[in-house]
Amino acid sequence: MGALRGSGSSEDLEPRGDEFGFDPEFTDRLQGVALWFYRKYWRVEVDGIQNVPARGRALLVANHAGIVPYDGAMIRTAIIAEHPQPRHARMLVVDWAFAMPFTSMLLVKTGNVLAHPDNATALLERDELVGVFPEGVKGAAKRYRDRYRVRRFGRGGFVQVALRTGSPIIPVAVVGSEEIHPVMFDLQPLARFLGLPTIPITPTFPWLGLAGMIPLPSKWFIAFGKPIDVSRFGPEGADDPRLVLELTEEVRNWIQGTLRQLLPRRWTIFF
Repeated sequence: MGALRGSGSSEDLEPRGDEFGFDPEFTDRLQGVALWFYRKYWRVEVDGIQNVPARGRALLVANHAGIVPYDGAMIRTAIIAEHPQPRHARMLVVDWAFAMPFTSMLLVKTGNVLAHPDNATALLERDELVGVFPEGVKGAAKRYRDRYRVRRFGRGGFVQVALRTGSPIIPVAVVGSEEIHPVMFDLQPLARFLGLPTIPITPTFPWLGLAGMIPLPSKWFIAFGKPIDVSRFGPEGADDPRLVLELTEEVRNWIQGTLRQLLPRRWTIFF
């Protein structure tokens, strides 16, 4: 799939769409379901919601897990449910998640966009709130034994986008997504043969069939860090490898350190 293009601002939650296929009215109709998972099923607790700007561009950067991008949905829901001035966040999603027709329709209409620097740039230049998961598929499919060990953030592409658009970076730490589909094994040889990024084996999948795809009711915490202002470096900062690496590691280290602080707040993975 090629890079999608176009965007529209929805920070005031007005019912208008954009060239990416975002349908705010459709999204609002699903909000009750999202809030049920947020409040009743995963019982999400949030810190630092005031660090999310009420308007203007910003880049949310979070750790990633759970195979299915429920973490992105809960980050978005947290901003709708907890922020004094709710706005829609536009999450960047890897291409394979758009492979299934129904999944593709749901992701697009609820405002998710194909992960690509051009798309992130287009959204930010229109003063959207954009979310990225630099760990990518490797983070989403990490084994349970490696849970909450934040993987490398690639080559820092998200930092380059932030620098070129003058967008503040808001690190986000998510606890809870690692346990919804605990990955015991990853059948990489078969995945490569079938052209898939991963075939995860969990305690419930594929043994329980479709029922094995139901996420477990883990206890969640989401923490939003203080914005990292990169505007002082100017767009040319994106061409400085050392600066890109330093900012990438600053974000990664904040997320890793915050995960360590959040994890002891749970008695078990479910409470």
